[in-house]
Amino acid sequence: HVRSRRQRQMCIRDRERRASIMQIPIIIDTDPGIDDAAAISLALCHSKFDVKMISTVNGNVGIEKTTANALKLKQFFNSNVQVHRGASKPLLNQIVDAAPVHGESGMDGYQFPPVSESDLTSVHAVEALKNLLINSEEPITIVAIGPLTNIAILLSSYPEVQNHIKEVIIMGGSTGRGNVTPLAEFNIYCDPEAAQVVFNSGLPLTMVGLDLASKAMFTYDFVKSFKEVNETGRMLYNLFQHYRSEDFDIGVKVYDVFTILYLLNPQSFIVKEADVQIELDGKYTKGATVVNFNSQYPNCSVVLSPIGSEFKDIFLSSLKNCK
Repeated sequence: HVRSRRQRQMCIRDRERRASIMQIPIIIDTDPGIDDAAAISLALCHSKFDVKMISTVNGNVGIEKTTANALKLKQFFNSNVQVHRGASKPLLNQIVDAAPVHGESGMDGYQFPPVSESDLTSVHAVEALKNLLINSEEPITIVAIGPLTNIAILLSSYPEVQNHIKEVIIMGGSTGRGNVTPLAEFNIYCDPEAAQVVFNSGLPLTMVGLDLASKAMFTYDFVKSFKEVNETGRMLYNLFQHYRSEDFDIGVKVYDVFTILYLLNPQSFIVKEADVQIELDGKYTKGATVVNFNSQYPNCSVVLSPIGSEFKDIFLSSLKNCK
C-alpha cells in the first residue's frame, strides 16, 4: 500500500495550507523524556494545534514513569487533554531505557507537584486511539515521539483506522550513524519490529531523525536565552541542565521538539523522499534505519536539516505562547 510520490507531496502542501488557516488535530504518542517534554509543551500551548489525546509508551523510562511524566505536564499546563497508558514493553525486544540520559524519573531537573492516578484515563491507549480515530470527523495526525509499539499494535489490530490517519510524524531513525548503537537510533532500537510495521503501513510518513537535531543543536547560549521567557521556559531550562544527550559539552540535541517545529513550518527544513526499512536480524545493526534515497518506491519523507537558523525563531515564538 505504498503511497505515490504525488500523494505525499500533496499531503505536505495540504499540511502547509492547513497550518496557515486552522488548527491541526494531533495525537501525541510519547515516552517522556526531557525532549518529549519540550515537544509536548509547545503542542499543548500553540494555537495551531488541537491535541486530542496523549498516549504513553515504554521507552526512555518504564511505562509507569512515562505515564506519570505525561500527567505532570498535563497538570503543569492545566490541560484537559486525556492521557492514556499504553504498551509496557516492546513487541519482541528486551526493554531498554535511557535513564542515564533523562534521569531516574525521566524528567529530572524540575520539581513537579505530585500527580494523581485519578487523572489517568482507564482505557488502554491502543483502544483509545482506535475509538478516537474512527469517530473523528476529520483525519488526525499522529506525532510519534517514542518507540512505535502503540502505533504498530493499533495498525495491526484495527487496520480500519488507516483511513482516519492524516499522517504519522515520527521522531526516530537516522540516515547514518546511531545514538544507542553505532547504527541504530534509540526509538527505533527499542522496538524495531514495531517500526517495521509502521514504516510499511502505506500511511504518509515523515521521519524526523538524528540528522536534523545534529544539525540544529540547542547551544547553551540558546538554552539560556529562554530561561527568563516564562514559567515554561524556566521549566525546560532546568530539565535541559540534566539532559545528557551526545556532545553535551557543546549543547543539547532536543530531538522530539523538531516534530512540532516541522509541523509549524515545514518550509524551514530540507526534506527528501526515501524508502526506509528497519534492520531486524543483524548482529551489530539491529534497529538501524536503512534509508534509500534512490528508490522508485519511497515510503517516507525524511527531514534532513534546517534551512538556516529559523528553527530557533520558531521555537522561541512558540515558547512565548506557553505559560
